[in-house]
Formats: sequence, C-alpha cells, structure tokens
Amino acid sequence: MKIINEPVYNIPAKYRRMENMHVAFWLVKDISWCMIWRELGLAMFIPTLTIAIIIAWRTRQLKSELAHNLAITFWITANGYWMISEFFHFDELKIYGDWTGKHLALIPFIIGALILFYYYAVQRPREIREHKTTTL
Repeated sequence: MKIINEPVYNIPAKYRRMENMHVAFWLVKDISWCMIWRELGLAMFIPTLTIAIIIAWRTRQLKSELAHNLAITFWITANGYWMISEFFHFDELKIYGDWTGKHLALIPFIIGALILFYYYAVQRPREIREHKTTTL
C-alpha cells in the first residue's frame, strides 16, 4: 500500500456542528420556498447566508476551501434573491428585454462560478506546480 504524503484538513467539532446546522437551515429555507411559506423562508435565509459567510471566513487560509465556500455563499445569495423575487412577485417583472426580476439572480450565480473557474484554472494548477517543486 502506497502512503500519500498529503496535508490533512481537520475541522474542529464546533465548526462541523455549525456546518451541519447550516445544511439544516438551508433545507428548511428551500422547503419553505417550495411550500410558499414566506415568513419561514425569509427567516431561514438569514442564518443560512450568515453561516455561509462565517464558514468562508473561517476557511480563508485554505484557498481551495475559501473558493468553494465563497461559491456557496454566492449561490445562497442568488438562491435567496430568487426566492424573495418569487415571494414578492417581482420574479416576472420585465427589467430589460426578456430579462425579468429573477434573472438578476444570475449575477451572484455567475460570481460564484467565476470564483471556482479561477480556482481550477489558475490557483489549483499553481498549487500543483508548487507542490511538485517542493517535493522534488
């Protein structure tokens, strides 16, 4: 058996509990959106986004984790905006041409995708090169 000399990413238990609670809040938010439970959906959006920001901040030293957690933060932002646009009926409001209120959710979705694109196209190859030069 070959042992791989890779760094290990350990998560403190209190951080892991927060991440697990984050998933629970996110699910309740999305279920509320699906069921059109406006008050609960709006109430769950706040802790879902807040915890996503906290998780991104706590992982800022690890570029891979930061990139993915920022993408998740922007995803939740887009998702929450889309939910709000449906709850308050401006999702079908024409903004420009065929673009409606819900299309504005594309802005944070694209920002999150660009963060991941940058990570995988630029940062990750750089990390691999640096790892190869330090292990030679």
